[in-house]
Amino acid sequence: IALELRRRKENRMQFWFPETGPTRRELYIKHMEFLALGATCKERCMLAGNRVGKTELGAFEVATHLTGRYPKWWEGKRFRDHVNVIASGETGKLVRDSIQMKLIGPMNDLGTGMIPKECITDMRKKAGIPDAIDTVYVRHADGYDSILQFQSYDQGREAFQSTERHVVWFDEEPPLAIYSEGLIRTMTTNGIVMSTFTPLKGVSETVLSLQKKEEEGAIGVVRATWDDAPHLSAEDKEKMLASLPVHQRDARSKGV
Repeated sequence: IALELRRRKENRMQFWFPETGPTRRELYIKHMEFLALGATCKERCMLAGNRVGKTELGAFEVATHLTGRYPKWWEGKRFRDHVNVIASGETGKLVRDSIQMKLIGPMNDLGTGMIPKECITDMRKKAGIPDAIDTVYVRHADGYDSILQFQSYDQGREAFQSTERHVVWFDEEPPLAIYSEGLIRTMTTNGIVMSTFTPLKGVSETVLSLQKKEEEGAIGVVRATWDDAPHLSAEDKEKMLASLPVHQRDARSKGV
């Protein structure tokens, strides 16, 4: 039993959307819609409430591209070869505590995130932030290593320049200048840009830009509320909503 639990813990990606049986795929309809849109949309955005599972979803897709281990049911974007990916968030510490944790696990138990432990071949630490990782090398199904780099918006637009990327993932809303820079990085790779965030900054420059692109059919947008997250019980939702300031309730529960 212990060995089986460890195997599952070190292969979360394989068991996150199981191939058979009652699956998350049957329950998390909006999440599956977001994945499938990757086949036709270069740019995608999931505008969702808090605790809906948007960061886990982003981590799952990133791990899938990094390893090339596409499940049989996969309908989204596919890359034939190893990829170069940037995953980013608001600050270095938030990236470390959120998307880094989701992808590779805690520092005392590396390999228990979405990327299978057996696929992690090397990593480089980030200077200036304890336990923060800068770069992870991930063995792809083609036999070569994919590259995953963590960046943060507080590093400025310049930190997102120069390198071509196949996948750019923004977890939480980026400044428009950084979003645009990330998009440029994918121009020569037939790459994709993914955004997963709760719009807590209101009608910002970035949100206005994404809304305009949606109206023009240039981006795929999926909206998910607490009702699209089966792991949240009615009691959970009632308690969380009651604890929120009135002006934040729609944003945090509906992604509005």
